[in-house]
Amino acid sequence: MTSLKQKLISEFPEMKIKENEPLAPFTSFKIGGPAELFAEPDSEESLALLLRLLSSLGVKPFILGRGTNLLVSDKGIPGITIRIADGLSSLSVCGNEITAGAGVTMASLAVFARDNSLTGLEFAHGIPGSVGGGVFMNAGAYGGEIGNVCRGVYALSACGDRLYSEDNDFSYRHSSFEDNGHIIVGARFSLSEGDKTAIGEKMKELSMKRSASQPLGLPSAGSAFKRPREGYAAAMIDAAGLKGFTVGGARVSEKHAGFIVTDGKASFSDVVVLIDKVREAVYKNCGTLLEPEIKIIG
Repeated sequence: MTSLKQKLISEFPEMKIKENEPLAPFTSFKIGGPAELFAEPDSEESLALLLRLLSSLGVKPFILGRGTNLLVSDKGIPGITIRIADGLSSLSVCGNEITAGAGVTMASLAVFARDNSLTGLEFAHGIPGSVGGGVFMNAGAYGGEIGNVCRGVYALSACGDRLYSEDNDFSYRHSSFEDNGHIIVGARFSLSEGDKTAIGEKMKELSMKRSASQPLGLPSAGSAFKRPREGYAAAMIDAAGLKGFTVGGARVSEKHAGFIVTDGKASFSDVVVLIDKVREAVYKNCGTLLEPEIKIIG
């Protein structure tokens, strides 16, 4: 990694490149050991060049966005981690379409739509994370999903070639990008004209609803489990008597049983063991095996 670092510094003197960079500050759980090598391109062009070089060397990177749906091992991530959050933050509008970089937060995207009197993204205002992560997992809330308004996705292949696709196999918490290995760099959203005031009121209503029902002030990764085919994960966890159930510094939220929160000092193992115990208890209580929505790395 040291020799690779020197090569990258030589090729990309303006790029942020570090060894053994702690990843906890880059995740909403505030958990995660060091990236063996960490690079942060400041544009799509520099990202493409970096991917091209790594591909020629046979090096496969781990791609990190805003880290709001990740649980990273305390041992960290071997090899090279590329963080693309801040370097891909452009926003533009043409008619009723918005084009956003992968690093744009979902909240900023929703506000930008409101400010341009475009409706269809109100549900996204309270979703943590970025456009890239939202498209990748087809994020949704309150009856809305990214796949309903996303009309096209810009991506880079593993070797840095630019791609564009309109058919992205969106389904519940899934897109084709979970399978094809392409790196999302931006997306195009088709919305409808609306009244700015009404859009803002809807966003405010959903924000208040979220604040009243979710533990927003504590480290978490949002909903810990995917919605089962029948019923709701939170209701099943509550029915199993698990609200407040704790392992080390991690616990099932008393406010919303679908969230796992931490005290800011929890370990990777605390959260993983808690997830396993919740799944076991729910399966024993009602016969449903919950599937984690959190991406566990390591």
